[in-house]
This record gives sequence, structure tokens and C-alpha cells, in this order.
Amino acid sequence: MTPGRHTASADPRSVCTDQPPARPGRGGWRLFRPGRPAPGARDAHRGFTLIEMLIVVTIIGILVTLAQPSFNRAVTAAKEATLKENLFILRDVIDQFYADNTKYPAALAELVEKGYIRQVPKDPFTGSTESWVIVPATDENGQPVGVFDVKSGFEGTARDGSRYGDW
Repeated sequence: MTPGRHTASADPRSVCTDQPPARPGRGGWRLFRPGRPAPGARDAHRGFTLIEMLIVVTIIGILVTLAQPSFNRAVTAAKEATLKENLFILRDVIDQFYADNTKYPAALAELVEKGYIRQVPKDPFTGSTESWVIVPATDENGQPVGVFDVKSGFEGTARDGSRYGDW
């Protein structure tokens, strides 16, 4: 019988393939599959070789190296967006306080005490609520009388080239 040719067979399980014909094993008739050990033979070709593992680890390292700058830019962009939003909220709340009381708050904590905000937001770059730089409001004599504006206390440069403390 020639492999790959269909011939009439007494066994209904025979298959027309380019593989050698089926041969009996312990479990009855089984098809022999190339690249696999025969049934009952010791399977010594399991797992990955050291070279294959090194190649995979190297590829993963290269991909991580390529992705790191994009990740850092995304984190910086998120911190900048949070800083802009926090500054907008603080400035809006200071204006609301002034409109209601015809004076500026003495400190940012007064905005919390009077219920204008729940808590003083953190500066996303310093991670502190105490690092805000207060721009004081002044009276006719030049004396500070309250919080007129707030700026970030972080001494870094933004992606657009401006300083965070100037926002």
C-alpha cells in the first residue's frame, strides 16, 4: 500500500492522508503524527530551550525600552492637566469667596472651613497641599490682606517650555 493513496480498507477508521498508514498501539488503532514520539516512547523534547527563552526576554526588553518614553510623556501630560484643573478650581473658588464676602480669604484653609471646597487639592508635581505659592491681595497701603491667586510651588518646566510656577 502506498502512502497518500486511498485504497479500500477493511478498517472504517482509516484516513486518506500523506502520512504513513495507521499502526496499532496499546489503545487500538491510532494515527501516527510526524514530529511526535510514538505512543509509549519517552517524551524528551518538552519545554523551551535556553536560546528560545533568551530571545523572548530580549524582545520583551526591547519593547519595554521603546514604550517607556511614551509612558513618561503620558504621565507628565496627565500631571499637567491635573495642575491646570486644580489651579482653575482654586482661582474660581477664590473669586466666589470674594464675590460673597467682599474680601479675599486669609488662607486656603479658610475656603475649606467656609465650605467652598472640601479640601485643598494637592499639587500633582509636589504631591503636597502645602506647596502652593500664595499671591497675596494688597490693600491701599500695600499690605497683604488675603489670598488673591495661587501658583504651583514646583520649579520645573512644562512640555510647552513655560515654567509651572508661572501658570
